[in-house]
Amino acid sequence: MHEGRAGTVHQEGLRVLPWKQGTQPLMLAPMQGLTNRGLRNLFIDLVRPDVVFTEYLQVKAVGRNLVSQNDQVEVAEANPSVPLVVQLIGAEAESLLAAAELVQELGAKHLNINLGCPYGRMGKKAAGGALLKDPKGLATLLETVRPRIWGSFSLKVRAGFNHPSELFSLLNLFENCGIDFLVVHSRTVAQRYSGMADHHITAEVVRRTSLPVIANGDIFSAADGWRVLDDTQADGLMLGRGAIGDPLLFKRLRGSHPAESSLTERRSELHGYLRELISIYQTLFCGEQQALSKIKEILAFIHDPELSREIRQLQKTKSISRFLKRLESFL
Repeated sequence: MHEGRAGTVHQEGLRVLPWKQGTQPLMLAPMQGLTNRGLRNLFIDLVRPDVVFTEYLQVKAVGRNLVSQNDQVEVAEANPSVPLVVQLIGAEAESLLAAAELVQELGAKHLNINLGCPYGRMGKKAAGGALLKDPKGLATLLETVRPRIWGSFSLKVRAGFNHPSELFSLLNLFENCGIDFLVVHSRTVAQRYSGMADHHITAEVVRRTSLPVIANGDIFSAADGWRVLDDTQADGLMLGRGAIGDPLLFKRLRGSHPAESSLTERRSELHGYLRELISIYQTLFCGEQQALSKIKEILAFIHDPELSREIRQLQKTKSISRFLKRLESFL
């Protein structure tokens, strides 16, 4: 892995980043329904990502429980040595400002606005990726929120709504509003989750902006990650589906674990990962079936052809005891 670009300076002084400047961070992506505090804490214990993100916290209208009580619990940093970025999604500038102040009072040090969710509406107003179609409204939102953020303020964006030119046209706005870094998922909003991530777009964003850029999308192996870094010259990587299926992807990219594991090694790795996670989920969630449902969501991201039969068997289990018994067949 090459060294990241040094952070630059904006109006308020040195750019604030949740990672050490000059290093190249590997981040755990925010994934709705998946990257809860239990999974984040396990990743911190296993592979220590440089930065972790909450799932997005939905911001409601002012005066009606801006952020749910369950989401407020997610804001606390479990391990101060691994920065936690709190991601917000909302439709109104004033509501997002009030939510940003609330989560900072609860301990959040780094905030991110979701401009990538392809299902971006809250009520009748645009949110998430849909905001990319409304540059004027987006400018108002960022100009309202940015001055009240104490730590880093970042955006997770798609490659435009319908076309990358829509993202390129917003880069000056992002810089002028004092954004600290961008996470670029190189699909358009209209693509949702279809097709392949186009990291030529990521490379073009890197070329056009002085902001640190984190590349995200279709990084499933160490070879994928190294190629994206070389091709885009991005400042770091955000790992989502690839890491959920293989947490050791973080170590593989750092060179502290083999880039590929043998089938026997992979069985052992998955056994330890899933056994620890089901134990955490039994504590975190209410009831056996909810914990089992959550672990099955993880199984959907494990795509080892040699283990497809065993994974299907785990997906069919109806009790945790049966799940654990079948998991033992991995050894």
